[in-house]
Parts: sequence; C-alpha cells; structure tokens
Amino acid sequence: MRRTNGENAESSRIMLGLLDAVEQERVQSQRHLASELGIALGLANAYLRRCMKKGLVKVRQAPARRYAYYLTPQGFAEKSRLTVEYLSYSFGFFRQARTECSELFRSARARGLDRVLLLGQSDLAEIAMLCAIEQSVAIAGLVDSRVDVELFVGSPVFRTIDAVDVPFDAVLVADMTNARSICEAAIERFGIERVLIPDLLRVRIRQQGEATE
Repeated sequence: MRRTNGENAESSRIMLGLLDAVEQERVQSQRHLASELGIALGLANAYLRRCMKKGLVKVRQAPARRYAYYLTPQGFAEKSRLTVEYLSYSFGFFRQARTECSELFRSARARGLDRVLLLGQSDLAEIAMLCAIEQSVAIAGLVDSRVDVELFVGSPVFRTIDAVDVPFDAVLVADMTNARSICEAAIERFGIERVLIPDLLRVRIRQQGEATE
C-alpha cells in the first residue's frame, strides 16, 4: 500500500530517535527504547532489526547477559542525513498542520463542537494542542494504546475510546501511521460530522462516509 508523506515522516522520526538513543547509549532494553520512542514494543523491535540488517547498528554482549548497541560509521552518516531531512520537513509540516488544525477547530466551534478528543500521539497532536488554545477549543484528552503515560501536554491519556471518562463533542485524527483505519473506525462510531481529519493525512472521505486514500 502506498505510504503517505505523514507515514514517511513518522518512520524517519522513529529511525532518527532510535539512532540517537543508540548513539547516546540510552538503549537499556528494547522495552525502554519503545517507551522512549512512544511506539509499541514489537514496532521498536522491528525498527532495531531493520537498522541492524542495514548495517547502521551493531550489537555486542555486555555483562549480566545484557546487550550493548552501537552505531557503525554508516549509522552516523544515516543519522546526519535523517536529521537534515526531518528538520527540513518539520518546518513545512508545522506551517501546514497549524493552518489545517486551526481551520478545523474554527469550523468545529462554529458548529458548537468545542471539546475535542485527539486520536493518536504524534507531532500533529502537539500542534493541534497549540491551535486549540488559539481557537478557544478544549482538548478533552488523547487516545493512543501505545502511550504509557497519564498525561500528554497536560491532557489525560486513554488507551481506548471506551476508557474515555470525560465529555467531548468531536474527535480529531492525529495518528500519522494508521490514519486510514482510525478514520474509518471513528466515522463508523461517531458519524462523519464529528470527525475532524487534517488534509495532510491524505485520507479522503467517500460520500457514504467510508475513508479512503
């Protein structure tokens, strides 16, 4: 399936975070790495295996049956490339995300939807938080099963929609890796009029309310 720009950016963010963690010797375990990157353990394991297969990261045995990961020269070069790429993308991404989130919140508030639940932790979710303040929209919380913290930028975090115990009027899709499936589930549950979808996620909505790319 074709990857969206958002998915490519999220993949680059994870790769850059992983390589940085290895360089700074912060990889105490794969579970610790997953928590630091804000992704599932299985996904962290997959990215680590990919880096090792590409020759970016190598591993050596350490005392107490532990393993120590370190960057190869190719790993250092890739980290530098990803840093430039990610920073370049981030400036453009921030401008586009801010514009789109502001417009979505402005439109939602005009329809009486002024308490919004975010679906997915990401850079987009953080930008949405800022835009919500500017548009006088309250963020009810954030839903993401991969996040193992209680608060996200001061708002409560829930692992599932069913666990949400605060009132909200609409949801904004902020997950950049599973946008299509989350949009479909949200539209089916809440109705298309209560689901806010930034254009940068590249998810299109058919007339019958089914999400497509």
